[in-house]
Amino acid sequence: MLSDIRSYYGLTREISLAGQSTYFETTQSQHVVKELKLAIKDGKLIVLAGIVGTGKTTTLRKIQDALEEDKEKEILVAKALSVDGGQISLGTLILALFCDLTTVKDDPMPTQTERRERALRALIRKRRKPVALFIDDAHQLHPKTLIGLKRLMEIVRDGKGTLPIVLAGHPKLKNDLLCPSMEEIGARSALFELDGFGTDKKKYLHWLIAQVTAPRTKIDTLITDAAAALLCDRLTTPLQFELYVTRAFEEGFRVGQKPVDVDTINDILAPDLDGLEARLTRRGYNAKVLTDMLGAKPKEVRAFLGGHLPPERTQELHDHLLAAGVPV
Repeated sequence: MLSDIRSYYGLTREISLAGQSTYFETTQSQHVVKELKLAIKDGKLIVLAGIVGTGKTTTLRKIQDALEEDKEKEILVAKALSVDGGQISLGTLILALFCDLTTVKDDPMPTQTERRERALRALIRKRRKPVALFIDDAHQLHPKTLIGLKRLMEIVRDGKGTLPIVLAGHPKLKNDLLCPSMEEIGARSALFELDGFGTDKKKYLHWLIAQVTAPRTKIDTLITDAAAALLCDRLTTPLQFELYVTRAFEEGFRVGQKPVDVDTINDILAPDLDGLEARLTRRGYNAKVLTDMLGAKPKEVRAFLGGHLPPERTQELHDHLLAAGVPV
């Protein structure tokens, strides 16, 4: 956002930076964080699922910070930092554990697989505390890697250690683990889902604007009540609110409008905001995933997403997705 726009509306910083120093908690997110902490203490394999932009990464960071700031340091934290999620292997995740747990007094990680696992088991036992491994964008992990993580937890447990693992990803991750073919993992997992704001949308919008304006700024001097109501009706996630409130101020500045009104909101909202392709992609089902999942040709999937497929075939693919647990 240009500095002229920020000055025009009295914004003190970028809207996208609002959540960096503070954290907006809904009733649901408070419950999820509480239950996640308990599941970590119990040494479970944990899955946190949510559509794009619901705050999975922010929730993980909050939990990690709480564990690291705990004076008793009851649970140690390890994080997978690799950015190429599709290429992450079990070896990469074991390396992440060694990176976060070893000190100058410890031996380096062995290169042979059997020695490597034995060394990790001994290292965790040496630390005498549970070690929580956090993996974001876990929907990209290969099923073999997920099975390997489950086996790794068992190896550590056999060595008198505890290795809870927290996987965060799109709802596709949760659906995949609930499939009969992944019962080995899914049946042993604690599954949680972030659903968005529920009835807290208006509170979030007011909170968001309060983070980027001077104290006592009245929101109705920046955006009308009707415009705010429209945003709350159409948007679902923190990411969407950050994006479209920014666009609203940019468009309002362009036409010289303050406060921003309903017409401006209608102008900047994407026509296909709630289209089938957008909804499925937010849940982790892009065109490539759907092509493989449905056994259809890419051209046919694109036609299905665009609403151009014959009704009979559309219904067939629709039913296939519902049967697989994918809400459409």
